[in-house]
Amino acid sequence: MAIGDSTRINTNIAAFNALNALKTVNRNLEVSQLRLATGRRINEVADDPAGFTISKRLEARSRGLSVAFDNVGTAKNVLSIAEGGLINISDILITIKEKVTQAASDTLGPSERNAIKNEIDQLVTEVDDIVSETTFNDIALINGTYSASYQTGEGSGDTLVVALTQSASSTALAITSTYVSSKVSNATDAAGALTNVDAAIETVSGVLQEVGAYNARLSTKESTLSIAITNTEATRSRILDADIASEQLNATRYLILQQTATAQLAQANITPQNVLALFT
Repeated sequence: MAIGDSTRINTNIAAFNALNALKTVNRNLEVSQLRLATGRRINEVADDPAGFTISKRLEARSRGLSVAFDNVGTAKNVLSIAEGGLINISDILITIKEKVTQAASDTLGPSERNAIKNEIDQLVTEVDDIVSETTFNDIALINGTYSASYQTGEGSGDTLVVALTQSASSTALAITSTYVSSKVSNATDAAGALTNVDAAIETVSGVLQEVGAYNARLSTKESTLSIAITNTEATRSRILDADIASEQLNATRYLILQQTATAQLAQANITPQNVLALFT
């Protein structure tokens, strides 16, 4: 900073110095006030070029992880729907087993066996109705055809394929109404049909275990993604966000300096007039 000679009046160096100081203070005050207004330390690339670039990379990573987190949630919702349908079918199969077990007794008469047959027909029809109604976005989930790949991470290889290849229909479970109803007409055939019903119950239980295994994997991924998102956002915040307490102190300091610099500029403009005293 140049030091002026107050006896020279053509160029007021003191005023120039005060003006430059005031401009610097004003710029710094504007930066602090903008940071307080936006809550961000970096509001344009010039504030911190390296920090801005890093924060953008972290933002892209965070968004990718967030989408993957949503994908995991969608997959869990799909599996919850499938699980609900399979549980209902399992409950129906247990009821069918009860009816077939009743029919395996020699104490039942023709009218009672006919009533059991009608009940089983309705139950088997309900099994197939559940299979056709258990869908997600019009996609069947438990008819043995469901297979979907879910992006569960930020990388191209972070995928999970969910495949439910076992159908829960009465035909696939070998418990069609035609088959089961025909077996309850006498005790011997009914006893033989129990084997098929038990096998159907085991098959559905196996699919439920498969669904549970997928859900367990997805829950682990969900937890991992949640931690990754939190850590990424925390890192980005340290780079991008302003320290509000520090910026408030800076703003207060610059406001005071603005007042003093303005006062000094006014004083510097008055000083050359003192030279007139030499001529009086």
